[in-house]
Amino acid sequence: MGGHFSFADFSFFQWAIAFLCAFLIGLSKTGMSGAGIMVIPLMAMLFGGRMSTGVLLPMLIMADVFAVTYYRRHGQWKYIFRLLPWALAGILVGLTTGKNLDDILFKKIIAGTVIVSLGINIIQQSLLKYSQVVHRWWFTAFFGLLGGFSTMVGNSAGPVMNVYLISMDLPKTVFVGTAAWFFALVNVIKLPLQWWGWNNITRESLWFNAMMIPAIAAGCLTGIIFLKRIPETLFRYVIFMITAGGALYLLFS
Repeated sequence: MGGHFSFADFSFFQWAIAFLCAFLIGLSKTGMSGAGIMVIPLMAMLFGGRMSTGVLLPMLIMADVFAVTYYRRHGQWKYIFRLLPWALAGILVGLTTGKNLDDILFKKIIAGTVIVSLGINIIQQSLLKYSQVVHRWWFTAFFGLLGGFSTMVGNSAGPVMNVYLISMDLPKTVFVGTAAWFFALVNVIKLPLQWWGWNNITRESLWFNAMMIPAIAAGCLTGIIFLKRIPETLFRYVIFMITAGGALYLLFS
């Protein structure tokens, strides 16, 4: 299940894509949640579907560190504790099924999970009219399982969690802080599973990750500035549009 990784022969264009991906990861973690969904097909283009998930995961964790450090007081742990058991179950499903998928099918599943999120976004306004629905256990279970599975097979749980957290009607800083803590925990849990289970994290890929730190930091700083300046209502619309647009981009890329 291992993969070959090499950036020695990268062209200028490939390096530009890599640094753009790193910037978008940082941006999505600290302010423009969902922007990172565009990273998935770009990284898959550079490294292949399965190998790209191993290259991407340490970059996500680096951005998680920035996000948790800045928004550490804004996380709502009651939502995290509700989601986490279901997300862990979804991760285990993704671990066992993803290991047996070829690259083409792997990419289709990544796209499919995001398209499901797009459909959920479309019905989001209807769900909010019935506030009791979003607090039912099965609502959390659905998003937790789908989020855990999609983050394991393709690091593509951003749109899923966006929909869930917006359903909770959280203020923008609480939204970002809760997402930051949730993904920090989930990504750290995934690290040994991908390292030893899928063998798609290597010494060379970690060197590549280290080279991306400045771009990740720049993205995180930009996200913080963005979140401070955008009004609450506009923030919700932007997240909806990014999630929907990112899903469509992933489908047709």
